[in-house]
Amino acid sequence: MKTTLLGRVLAIAVCGVAIAATATAVAQEKYPDRVIRVIVPFAAGSASDVVGRIVLDRMAEDLGARFVVDNQAGASGNIGTAAAARAAPDGYTLVVTASGPLAVNQALFANIGYDPLTAFEPISLLATLPNIIVVNNQQPIRSVDDLVAAAKKNPGGLNYGSIGNGSSQHLAAAYFEQVTGTRMSHVPYRVTGQLVTDLVADQLQVSFQLIPNVIGQLKGGLLRPLAVTSGKRSEILPDVPTTQELGISGYEAYGWFAMLAPKGTPAPMIEKLHASYAKAMADPAVRRRIIEVGAEPATSTPAELRDFMQAEAKKWGDIIRENNIKGN
Repeated sequence: MKTTLLGRVLAIAVCGVAIAATATAVAQEKYPDRVIRVIVPFAAGSASDVVGRIVLDRMAEDLGARFVVDNQAGASGNIGTAAAARAAPDGYTLVVTASGPLAVNQALFANIGYDPLTAFEPISLLATLPNIIVVNNQQPIRSVDDLVAAAKKNPGGLNYGSIGNGSSQHLAAAYFEQVTGTRMSHVPYRVTGQLVTDLVADQLQVSFQLIPNVIGQLKGGLLRPLAVTSGKRSEILPDVPTTQELGISGYEAYGWFAMLAPKGTPAPMIEKLHASYAKAMADPAVRRRIIEVGAEPATSTPAELRDFMQAEAKKWGDIIRENNIKGN
């Protein structure tokens, strides 16, 4: 009697597991069949927001799905990225975030509320965003060699602006100082607009800016580009050399954006999202729109993105610690 009862219990349990597994498989096969929320931890209109929307529009066509962007700005991107890390891993919450929240902020702040390397399932790298070294057009500095010479001649005499401690502009400049053996004075700003205004007015001598922030001033001849800090030339400014071309070996600095899902999101969903993203990036119109905003289209496998995040976290963590940089 007891054996029969136990057998029935086990049979019911096995049946329940089979039903649950079947339901999960069906849900994954039908995915996506409802709205997907995409958290962007920066303000609407920011570079990550614009690039993310370009890609998501094309993915929506491919998947027959609707993506809704949820901008949750604040704390250098930590607030929205942490919210994504806590979301249910059901494939219906994603995050399009940046190098700050994924590779920099953990070294800048005591507690960001998540571990970038363990809290997410990577989907793909989306784009890179090179910094560009710019000076006021009235400055006698006409090359990177001139900049290095001026900084060495008068240590701390040149002012450079960024949008805050630990920003990509600040880190690019600090890294440049470290590699070239120079010292300049950092002037942090709260908003990019005021920084660019002061740069045009020659209140600042130099900035390691993101291209979208100064593209209008560069085209208008108000600022002079010296070099881009990425490993290859920018597609929107192809005539501007890279710092490596100019002899600063081992120096490369750029921001980047990536798409991820909460840890535990089923692998078939990650694979479907990655395949859809790859199709989007094969579309010349999508790539052209990304280039027009000053970014460089990029792709990766999920595994490549994880390795890239790990390498970037180590690189920038070392630079932050060596230069004793603290978050705002």
